Formats: sequence, structure tokens, C-alpha cells
Amino acid sequence: MTKSKVIGTKDFYRRTLAVAVPIMIQNGITNFVGMLDNIMIGRIGTDQMTGVSVVNQLLFVWNLCVFGGLAGIGIFTAQFYGKGDHEGIRHSMRLMLWTMLLLVLAGIAIFMFGGDTLIRLYLHADGSAADPEKTLSFAGQYLTVMYLNLVPFALSQMYSNTLRSTGETLLPMKAGLLAVFVNLCGNYILIYGKFGAPALGVQGAAAATVLSRFVELFVVAFAAHRNPARFPFVKGLYRSLRVPRSLIAQCAKKGSPLLVNEALWSGAQAVLAQSYSLRGLSVIAAMNISQAIGNVFIISFIAMGNAIGIITGQQLGAGKIKEAREDAGKHIFFSVALCVATGVLLFAVSSLFPRIYNTTDDIRALATQFIRVNACCMPLHAFLNACYFILRCGGRTFITLLFDAAYCWLVSIPVAFLLVRLTPMPVVFIYLCVQLADLPKAALGFILVRRGIWANNITAYRTD
Repeated sequence: MTKSKVIGTKDFYRRTLAVAVPIMIQNGITNFVGMLDNIMIGRIGTDQMTGVSVVNQLLFVWNLCVFGGLAGIGIFTAQFYGKGDHEGIRHSMRLMLWTMLLLVLAGIAIFMFGGDTLIRLYLHADGSAADPEKTLSFAGQYLTVMYLNLVPFALSQMYSNTLRSTGETLLPMKAGLLAVFVNLCGNYILIYGKFGAPALGVQGAAAATVLSRFVELFVVAFAAHRNPARFPFVKGLYRSLRVPRSLIAQCAKKGSPLLVNEALWSGAQAVLAQSYSLRGLSVIAAMNISQAIGNVFIISFIAMGNAIGIITGQQLGAGKIKEAREDAGKHIFFSVALCVATGVLLFAVSSLFPRIYNTTDDIRALATQFIRVNACCMPLHAFLNACYFILRCGGRTFITLLFDAAYCWLVSIPVAFLLVRLTPMPVVFIYLCVQLADLPKAALGFILVRRGIWANNITAYRTD
């Protein structure tokens, strides 16, 4: 591949960064506050930190199902907005509401009747100071409050997704930033009992999260319904909850691969974490620490992935197929180059960050090793993420499902399962092997992107 195929012009980087930087800022603030939340809980003790980490791993699966359920319907919301069909947007929002209701009921049922069973899958004694029963108790306390988070989270995402699909991005961003600020302040007050409030520990952390979600929901819903001239689709939104069958059928056809992919991929991450947990509670605690700092550093390739999807999608929609194919390699190279730099920085702080936590030296040392593995593999993840968004923006949702979620279940999970159970290999090396198992996937992504099977204008053959 020649230099001209991977190095862009100044205008190319200006256009890419104009889209990526705002996303980096928003994600950066959110993930940084999430890291501070994690540190606050980690300052209480290892059992509390591990219990919250396990519950959040399970909630992560549900959260991504929400995102996947909204993504497919959001495609139609954007189309209705482009046509000026406000009644269509109302129908899509009602379908989102029904979808969120089903997911909330399913989430409550699963966590209420199977929560303890799912949590116990991650709790395995390893001779360390961590106590499985205490960890289970703290996890149960946290989950009991987090039930209340499902409804406001689902509804706020429904409104935010609709607003973004209609071109309004600032309002959801402002609501999200206010929510993380409320969450941060609430954690400080309720976890430690500041300003006369009781010290609630993990329950305080959950209460702060629930409060922040209600604040986010109030901001986006109130602002939308207060401005019917700006958002005409809110007029009469709840006068009826009926959704045309034809729209339900179309959304199910187009959106189901995205929902299935998010559900399977997030479920795969939960299964991988459970496999690692068989080596002891200290592994879960160490991985929680490494993920907290890792989430701050991965904003570079996460934002680049979103930017690639937006820019490439616009090029394809405008019929600039050749330009989109030419820019694909440049986008991938730029994303990987950014993550080489951030990976070096993450590696540099790998031994410093775990010292903040109130835990054992063994867990700190293990967390440092996990962080270093993540730092070294960050360019690989950046490459895969860029390929994923390029393939998806051309409407190849089934291929992206195979490329993303199916690969995790068919390759990554069996590798982790066999190495954990059949070998005495240290867990850090097992974790590294699972990451490197993505190398064939990277080769496949390179072939698919280079062949250009994704370069399709999906609006070209619409008849509606």
C-alpha cells in the first residue's frame, strides 16, 4: 500500500477531526467521570469494587441491547425526518417506546429472578483477601437500587436517539454532560456521607446513578415537549400508542441484525469475563481497575469509528463511491496511528494508576499487567473498530454481525474457555492470547474493506 493511499491531505484531516473531536470530548468527559466513580468505590474496599464491577458487567449487556433496539428504528426516524413526515417520526417513537418497555420488563425479570445466580458465576475464591460472600452481598445491594435505573435510562435513550436522528445533537450532549456531573457529585456525597448525608457505600453509588439518569431524562424530554415548533413530532405523541404493522415489519427486518449483534457481542464480553473469573476474585478486581483507565484511553478509536461511519456514510449517500473507497485506508491508518500514541501513554501510566485503589499489592500488580496488555493491543482494536464502521455504513449489517459478534462466540470465547480450564497458563497470558486471537479477524477485515463490498449507496434503490 503506497503512502498516498494511507496519508491524507490537510483537508482530509481537518474534516475528520471536525467530526471526531467533539465525540472525543463528550466520550472523554463521560469516561473520565466513570473512572472517578470507579476510584471512589475502589477507595472503600476490594469487595465493594468487585461486587459493583460484576453487576455493571451484567448491566452492560442490557444497555447495549437498548442501543441495538433503538439503532434499527433510528434509521427510519432519520428517513421520516428527511421526508418531513412528522407523523412517521411519532410512529417510530411509539415503536421505540414499546421496544423499551419490553426490554425493561425483560431486564427486571432476569435480574430479579436470576441476579444472584448470574453474579455467583463470577465469584470464585482464590486465597486472596477478597471474600465471595461479602462481594455477593455488596453486589446485591447495588443491583437492588439499580433496578430503578432501567426505566429512565431506556426513556432518555429513546428521546436522545430521536433527537440525534433529526439532526439535534447538542441537546442530548448537554443532557448527558449534566447527568455525569450529577452522578459525580452524587457519588461523592452519598458514597462517603458528605454534607450531612448518610454514608451509603455501594447503594449510594447506585442512587447517584439513578438520580443522574432521571435528570438526563427530564432535560431531554422537557426541552423537546417545551419546543413543539422546533420539534413538531412531539405534538400528540402520546395521544395514541398505535404503530402501523408495516413499520413494525420493516424495522424488524432492518434493525434486528443490529439488535442481535449488540446483544451477542455484549453477552460475549460477559462470558469472557466469567471465564477469567474462574481464576479468582482478584482477577475480576484487577480487570475492573484496568478497564476503568482503559475506557478513558479508548476514546480515540471509539470517536474515530463514529467519525468514519458518519463521513463514509455521507460519501456513499452522495454517490461518491470512489472517494469513499480511497479514504477508507486513510481513515484506518489515522485511527491506528492515534492509538499507537495513546497506547504508549497508557503503558507509561500502567504502574501508577492501580496505586490509587484501596486494595492488595497482588491485585495492583495484576491490574498493571492487564493495563499493559490493553496498551499493546490498542492499535489492533483501533484497526478492527475502523473496519467495523466502514462495513456497517454501507448497509452490510449481516456481515458486520458475523464480523463482530459471531467471531467473538466462535473464536474468542472458545480460546478463553479452553485455556482457562485446560491449562495452568497465567491469566494475563490467557487474556493476551484472547486479544491476539483477533489477528485473523483483522486480516479478514482488511480483505473485506479492500474489496469494497461495503461501498454501496443504499439510498439509490429506495422507492419510498
